[in-house]
Amino acid sequence: MTSTPQPPPVHDLVGIGFGPSNVALAIGLLEQRRRAAADPAVPALTGVFHERQPEFGWHRGMLLDDATMQVSFLKDLVTTRNPASDFGFLSYLHSVGRLHDFINHKTLFPLRAEFHAYLAWCAGRVADQVRYSSEVVGVEPVRDSAGRISQLDVIARAPDGSRHRSRGRNIVFAPGLTPRLPEGARLSERVWHNEYLLQSLERIGPGARPRGFVVVGAGQSAAEVVEHLYRRFPGAQVHAVFSRFGYSPSDDSPFANRIFDPDAVDAFYGASAETKAGIMDYHRNTNYSVVDPDLIDTLYQAAYQDKVKGTERLRFHNTSRVAGVSEGPDGVTVTVEDLASGKQTPVAADYLVYATGYRPGDPRDLLGDLAEHVVCDAGGRCAVQRDYRLATTDEITCGIYLQGGTEHTHGISSSLLSNVAVRVGEILDAISARTAEPAGTAESAAPTGAPAEAAAR
Repeated sequence: MTSTPQPPPVHDLVGIGFGPSNVALAIGLLEQRRRAAADPAVPALTGVFHERQPEFGWHRGMLLDDATMQVSFLKDLVTTRNPASDFGFLSYLHSVGRLHDFINHKTLFPLRAEFHAYLAWCAGRVADQVRYSSEVVGVEPVRDSAGRISQLDVIARAPDGSRHRSRGRNIVFAPGLTPRLPEGARLSERVWHNEYLLQSLERIGPGARPRGFVVVGAGQSAAEVVEHLYRRFPGAQVHAVFSRFGYSPSDDSPFANRIFDPDAVDAFYGASAETKAGIMDYHRNTNYSVVDPDLIDTLYQAAYQDKVKGTERLRFHNTSRVAGVSEGPDGVTVTVEDLASGKQTPVAADYLVYATGYRPGDPRDLLGDLAEHVVCDAGGRCAVQRDYRLATTDEITCGIYLQGGTEHTHGISSSLLSNVAVRVGEILDAISARTAEPAGTAESAAPTGAPAEAAAR
């Protein structure tokens, strides 16, 4: 007698990715279950998260020694949503015995490495909700008795190649950012993206004495890479290549920073397409291709001292672009073109580093045939509701939520830490309002084209 496969347990949400945004969501789930224990009116939501990395990690390649956060520590994973939470940055400092030292430091901007340690501390406390080394490779529909897609199966692959499915009434995409490269550029042993800077430097060995680097980009990361390489390798030349005349300072003034407030999301979301484009243009200098003024001063001083000493180890190729790259056994030759004159100059170096930014992940890449149900705007971008739910056809009754990739609908803060805590609260409120049946049941629901079972064949 053949037994009927049992459907997998149904979670209220399945999270894809476990970076800061979904760590904050896991914390929100835990805190909501704590409230539910005391108040039966509060739904005790359940969730599981999939992360392809073997452990928590956030831009590890840019955890440079002296790099500081660009946002206040008060914009951590919880404080703006729940100031009483024990998951705040100050709670972390207290737990490691460094609270008074930090207070005496008189800063709102901790070291990036310290904030990463805080994020890892948070992730460790909600580790029971995440499956590491679990790479999501697809999403499949689960239809109810009326034929509507009421649940979704998230298919994840383990390191041994086996596949498993997690079923949810809602899924939350937080895939993070993918390194962006100029058209035609390719990564190699000598051509890097700054996302992997420290790992790449580690591979060349501690005793390496490179003769030179070329760094492409005009933003904060590019400037940090230039400064780090210049200081770390005192015998190397560092060439900075960017299309601007010079580094542009970031606007960190109080009024400009209001663009990152939760109220600004409401204003942006309700604005016309023309107004949204204007707001993004007006406030581009708060985040895009801009550099902290103190770092600009540091680099200028270093370049000036080079000139005084006659070394000129730090060289800036402004109003320029990379016109070609040729790799050889001993290094790379980068052809730098002056945009004003058209003159091309070959620059010999050991390594080329692109610090050219990132692009957000597109949920449609994992949705497969479900992508045809996603509503798009005139520019082909996903339409997103105010509560961060992906707009879909009526055939999909479950929720697909986005953490990231919503700058065109929700504004500049979508890809930053500034609004993570508040956004998580809004998503949880939306999911709570949509919760209709207890977790762990799947009556009259079966995946389309696949048996309902915990292990995907």
